[in-house]
Amino acid sequence: MSSSQQWPTFKSGEAPMDALVKLSRYYGNDPEFVLAGGGNTSVKIGGKLYIKGSGHPLSTIDASGFVALDRKSLSAILEQDLGNDATKREESFKALVLAARLEPDKGQRPSVESVLHNLMPRAFVVHTHCTPVNMITCSTRGQELAQQLFGDQIVWIAYTDPGFTLAKALSDGLKKFAKKTGRDCPLGVLMQSHGLVVCGDTPDEVRENTDRVVNTVRQHMAKLPQENPFGAVTRLDAPVARKLVLQVAPMLRGLLASGSDALKFVTFDDSDTVLSLVGAEKGKQVALGGPLCPDQIVSCKSMPMWFEPAVDEASPKLLERLRKAVDEYVSQYGFQPPVVLVKGLGLFGCGDNFGLAQNARLLYVDAIKVMAGAARLGEILYMTAAQRDFIEKWEVESYRRKVFKGAAAAGRAAGKIAIVTGAAQGFGLEIAQGIVAQAGTAVLTDMNVEGARKAASELTARAGEGRALGLAVNVTEGASIEEMLYQVVRTYGGFDVLVSNAGVLKAESVKTQPERDFDFVTSVNYKGYFLCVQKAAPILSLQHAARPDYWSDIIQINSKSGLQGSSRNGAYAGSKFGGVGLTQSFALELVEDGVKVNAICPGNFFDGPLWSDPQNGLFVQYLRSGKVPGAKTIADVKKFYEAKVPMGRGCETGDVLKAVFYLLDQKYETGQAVPVTGGQVMLS
Repeated sequence: MSSSQQWPTFKSGEAPMDALVKLSRYYGNDPEFVLAGGGNTSVKIGGKLYIKGSGHPLSTIDASGFVALDRKSLSAILEQDLGNDATKREESFKALVLAARLEPDKGQRPSVESVLHNLMPRAFVVHTHCTPVNMITCSTRGQELAQQLFGDQIVWIAYTDPGFTLAKALSDGLKKFAKKTGRDCPLGVLMQSHGLVVCGDTPDEVRENTDRVVNTVRQHMAKLPQENPFGAVTRLDAPVARKLVLQVAPMLRGLLASGSDALKFVTFDDSDTVLSLVGAEKGKQVALGGPLCPDQIVSCKSMPMWFEPAVDEASPKLLERLRKAVDEYVSQYGFQPPVVLVKGLGLFGCGDNFGLAQNARLLYVDAIKVMAGAARLGEILYMTAAQRDFIEKWEVESYRRKVFKGAAAAGRAAGKIAIVTGAAQGFGLEIAQGIVAQAGTAVLTDMNVEGARKAASELTARAGEGRALGLAVNVTEGASIEEMLYQVVRTYGGFDVLVSNAGVLKAESVKTQPERDFDFVTSVNYKGYFLCVQKAAPILSLQHAARPDYWSDIIQINSKSGLQGSSRNGAYAGSKFGGVGLTQSFALELVEDGVKVNAICPGNFFDGPLWSDPQNGLFVQYLRSGKVPGAKTIADVKKFYEAKVPMGRGCETGDVLKAVFYLLDQKYETGQAVPVTGGQVMLS
């Protein structure tokens, strides 16, 4: 097994459904066996078959993800004459499987493989798309090799369309196996271009049989020559590759977007596995040979898009050629490419959300591994045009695509990727949380990288994989910002919103403030904002060039001190006044790149660490500096500042978030400094 997870303990007398859940999660969390929600598991309990519902990932499934079916009804399906018309046959087959359901319709379908699972002669059944095994099932010598390695221990099923015909083929195969061997149950079933099916009376027996099959294949593969079967590999030089990633990914976000305001998610992979194909002499020929199995088609479509960049190509020319390549692909295949292979550079997985882009990437990387193994074993067995066409048009796979895609997210930040600086705590953290709550994706960046990563991890645990990312950044250093942005582009393809929130405050009289404190405040609040915009603007510009009707946003979290001077706080107020000047200047310049630039000027956030930190918060600083006449305690300082606000309270994150979402929603304002001060500062 490739997984580092521990095999669960199965107790004697354990409820079969509990055992099935643990078995399913074990294989579902091993990417060598299950990717992108694929795979199927089931258990037979008396006259019932409990099988995974379509669209439920094995990695997180619980008992509610399984559908109960009547076994007698499933067995009777094979006695039906469903005719020769493939479309009508599969419609009838689907209806018969649904009719075998024993529970009320809860909006989930039983797997189309229900009849296949019912045929397997043991209680627990696991169907996976195991990478090493698929090297054999996707090889032109597959059947010969299976016979060589396993003899009469396994059943080999030649490729047939999924659904009714596959179930019939397995039924015939098991009957022939029993007649030939006198045994009712094989070690496993190898289905050409379709994976491995193993059964057992217990989960431990399933694992034992699976390990025997997989380890036998591994041992055979280890004896073969290990050189790259696709030929010699040439990689682009690192600086050239980095520059191309920063260009191609944002361009693809725009070029592939259609029908909505949201750009695509694009995730990048330049692993050794990917380079072994895209950098190889025969890479294009191999890649355009076609898909290997139905699951690949579901997530990656039948063909990737192949693109060859020119060295030192200017962005406008690169965009022009990339646009032409996308248009030609769509014209040829009728859909946009979920996978884009760039010669010598890597693989871009593309989708309407991060999950779909990630699935496309993972499935195609696995396909590269399988193609390499199949090539070492002989030749790669690609699916035929007729087989591909069946899967592309098959209603069941269309349903699976819809399930994987999910319902369109609803929220004021839906589809948007937002970078928030200073997001490990305070306003920044809560802004990031608010963006995710409104169906957006947040990149939490901070010098406190552990805090940012922890917060991002907590967000993804609640909202789903890829919905948040924690990265390190020092906004006073251009190189640090560039590296952060590069990681964002590698992960998501680009971004839609930059929230420049990172800020510091050192309150003291102009008569006594150390120069280093003034420099520190100015560097973070003023220079940091400038550098973030300077480094981010080219990426936003490329997205706009690819899709000229699309607008992105830069939002600085400024302060009421950017609208009104602040006694004994000149360094901070000066940096914030300067921030408003930068905002107006950036807005005038970047409007030609489809970027709206605005600032939000919150009042005092009394409950955040900036004010309330017991060691260095502003309440402590102002008490020490004597800024509040007569104040003896922190409570005196807080009361003094609350009394300055007509609304009688400090600014809260919800107030700021309303302003953030207003700026994202509106289409006609740029260069504005929006006060959120409770009336403490009023514009004239």
